[in-house]
Amino acid sequence: MSEAESTFKHIVIAAHPQIPEALGTAAKIASFFQERGISAYYGLFYENQILARIQNQATDLFIALGGDGTMLRAGHLCAPNNVPILGINLGKFGFLTEIKHDQWEEALPNILAKDFWLERRMMLRAEHWREDEKRGTWLVLNEVVISRGQTVRPVQLEAIVDSRHLTTYVADGLIAATPTGSTAYALAVGGPILPPESRNILLVPVAPHLSIDRAIVLAEGSSVKITVFTQHEAVISIDGHSPIKLKSGDWVNVKTSAHTVQFVRIQDPGYFYRNLTPHMNRNPSIEKNS
Repeated sequence: MSEAESTFKHIVIAAHPQIPEALGTAAKIASFFQERGISAYYGLFYENQILARIQNQATDLFIALGGDGTMLRAGHLCAPNNVPILGINLGKFGFLTEIKHDQWEEALPNILAKDFWLERRMMLRAEHWREDEKRGTWLVLNEVVISRGQTVRPVQLEAIVDSRHLTTYVADGLIAATPTGSTAYALAVGGPILPPESRNILLVPVAPHLSIDRAIVLAEGSSVKITVFTQHEAVISIDGHSPIKLKSGDWVNVKTSAHTVQFVRIQDPGYFYRNLTPHMNRNPSIEKNS
């Protein structure tokens, strides 16, 4: 579906369940489209009706009301079903969202006028293996983190890239991130910022001890196998979800997914760098607690 040919006829609007004003805003947005003869359904994120409409491919556009966490969840849901996502920021950072909470009324006519473009971002596929058994498979939009658990001792993490040994880290953890994830946890531990349209896996160690302490950008199409060795707890976390325990000798395969997230953009393609500095210089978490 190209931007020039796109006409959204069936829209789903999902509101973050823990943001008080989100559902009311979703209702107003639904009315905006319905008054113009466009089918629009709204509800809380993870509502059965919303999930069914996406999974049954009865949706042309998914509008997510929340913050970056909501956009991550939307990506996991919509990418396998090839549904574009428009984010309206009701959260904090809004790295991934497109429209500010008080500007949706002036921005949505651009969608009706087909004055937008689709930004396609890579996802990862992560597999957890124990001996010869696959224990789990996930789609990843930000990052895979393999790390120590509650015990404050490093773990050994062997990284094999494209079947060749790269190094064995002794560290608190290792992040395998997408370009989208390069502005998340990977950035917090000193990793580089990658352009959102690039298709490279970024490896960033967390608190490495006498190990490689630099981030590594893998070539497009590369994959990495990360094996953990430890005498205490280790875990894997996907996009900030609850950690899953690993045993010594478990490994995680990470490669580019066949699925791609599509974000609807109204701003020009130079928006990413233009908006980067304001985000970096103004942490809303600090402001909230000050």
